[in-house]
Amino acid sequence: MQIQCQNFINCCFQRFYYKLFFSKHVLQPNVVITKSIGLNDILIPNFISPMKSRKPSQSVTVNTEVVMPNDTNHVGNLFGGKLMQWVDITAAIAAQRHSSRVVVTASINHVSFDNPIKQNSIVTLEAKVSRAFNTSMEVIVDVYVENTVTGEKTKCNEAILTFVAVDQNGAPLPVPLLEPETDQEQKRFEGALRRRQLSLVFAGRMKPDEATELKALFIKD
Repeated sequence: MQIQCQNFINCCFQRFYYKLFFSKHVLQPNVVITKSIGLNDILIPNFISPMKSRKPSQSVTVNTEVVMPNDTNHVGNLFGGKLMQWVDITAAIAAQRHSSRVVVTASINHVSFDNPIKQNSIVTLEAKVSRAFNTSMEVIVDVYVENTVTGEKTKCNEAILTFVAVDQNGAPLPVPLLEPETDQEQKRFEGALRRRQLSLVFAGRMKPDEATELKALFIKD
C-alpha cells in the first residue's frame, strides 16, 4: 500500500512540475533532485538549463530499400502504402534524433507520387527535420531511385510529416529549436511555418487573420 501511494505521489509531482515549467519555458529536465515528504524521497525533475538548439544535419536519416516482388502491385510498381511505411519509419528516426525523445506521428501533411518505382529498384529515403515548434517537428523526406549502372539518383517522391515528442504517459514534451544552415534548409524552415498555419486554420485552431505568414504570400504591404 505504501509503495502504491508513493508511486502515485511521484507521478503527480512529476506531471505538476512538467506542466508548470514547460508552459512558460522551453526547458529540459536534467538531473533529478529529491524532496522528502515523509514516506520516501520523491523524484522531481531539475529544470536548470534551456534546451540547446540543433542543426538539421544532426537529424539526417538515410534509409535504403530494394523493391521486392511482394512490394509491388499488378503492374510491377511499388505500392504507395509500402513507400509510406518506409517514409514514416525514416522520418520518425529523424525526429527522434532531433528531440532525443520518443516520437509519434501526428499527421502526414503532404505526399507526392511523381514517378512510379519499379520492381528491383534501389530506393533511398533521406529524412531531415525542417522545423521544430513547441512539442512538434516537421520532417521532410526526399525519395530517390538509384540507377544501378551509373549510381545516379533521381528524385521521384516527397513527403512532409509532423511528429510530436511524448513522455511515458503519452503527454507532449518540448523539443529543441532548429537552426537552419543551408539555403535549402532556410527555405524549408520558412515554409514550415506557413504549412503549420494553414493546418491550424483548416483545423479551426487559428483564425485566418492570424495566419500572418500565409497572408504575406498574397498581400504585400
